[in-house]
Amino acid sequence: MYQYHCLNPIAGVGLQQFSEDYAIADSMETADAVLVRSAAMHDLTFEKNLKVIARAGAGVNNIPLERCAEEGIVVFNTPGANANGVKELVIAGLLLASRDIIGGIDWVKAHAEDADIAKAAEKAKKAFAGCEVQGKKLGVIGLGAIGILVANAACSLGMDVYGYDPYLSVDAAWKLSRDIHHAKNVEELYRECDYITIHVPAMDSTKGMIDKNAISQMKDGVVFLNFARDVLVKEEDMIAALNEGKVKKYITDFANTCVAGAKNTIVIPHLGASTEESEDNCAKMAVKEVMDFLENGNIRNSVNFPNCDMGIRGEKTRITILHRNVPNMIGQFTAILADAGINISDMTNKSKNAYAYTMIDVEKEIPESITEKLNKIQEVLRVRVIA
Repeated sequence: MYQYHCLNPIAGVGLQQFSEDYAIADSMETADAVLVRSAAMHDLTFEKNLKVIARAGAGVNNIPLERCAEEGIVVFNTPGANANGVKELVIAGLLLASRDIIGGIDWVKAHAEDADIAKAAEKAKKAFAGCEVQGKKLGVIGLGAIGILVANAACSLGMDVYGYDPYLSVDAAWKLSRDIHHAKNVEELYRECDYITIHVPAMDSTKGMIDKNAISQMKDGVVFLNFARDVLVKEEDMIAALNEGKVKKYITDFANTCVAGAKNTIVIPHLGASTEESEDNCAKMAVKEVMDFLENGNIRNSVNFPNCDMGIRGEKTRITILHRNVPNMIGQFTAILADAGINISDMTNKSKNAYAYTMIDVEKEIPESITEKLNKIQEVLRVRVIA
């Protein structure tokens, strides 16, 4: 019987996928798996029985990834599960920035008691006139699950779309509209586009990438949209550019004291993935990842260990080993099994940066003494036998 604990409310349609072999734990102390959305985990202590953390969403800033790796805890996220919800809000932000819809709505509210409001509106509406997005140039920084959907949707709106992603995967490339211009560098996108939207993860290399220098390379009157992470933008520099008129509008999904109420900003209270559909999709994907890992040892969509899949375990005993990515690890594993007269029927090994994962199928049960020997190998982080 496996136990799971939810640090945040997780959509019931996802939790219902757990089989009768799973039970909910009242606390993390006894849990094999933890499901989380936005709860901060950096200051939490993890018990040795915790094997997996699944983030029902894409961002994992709230999880101590390296510490989890060192403690042999696999962390999953759910890329793409909330992509459509975010895409739709980005398109909404694009339209809100182009037409002063918010200003017009506020005017109507302010004149709600005016008996001649219809007549007055005809005179007032010119103050809220904007422009159409058709024919304008949109730059999309980051062509992952969300960026691709935004780029394709913008093409359907008749925009001239420039995409930039130095790490564009083959799979992602197949999903992109052929009408999208592939920018050779981000500077080309800054130089050409009337609107720019960013969709990259928050990493050391991307934090603060939209700063004074980047903004200076953009067209005068550019509109910038940020529905990814607030830390990608140096917001003090953005506010200065808004005040100077360099940037026409800044649309962000991240409310804070720097941007709330600032001139020419549209600040949304982090609604990007806040749809029933997105929450359901994230929950379902997270539960599937947890079950496949606990029952079969397979890793899909991990952010701290490599993806590795050997399919359904079947009747075989499966040994899974999380370890550091150093030479001669596989040789040590196979030597221990060979000395014990245990034949390997199938095996795979994958690595990702500093960490690696080895899966071994054998035809017989593994005695505890073998597990102990594998655990004692230097650089091994965790050994788990699934039988």
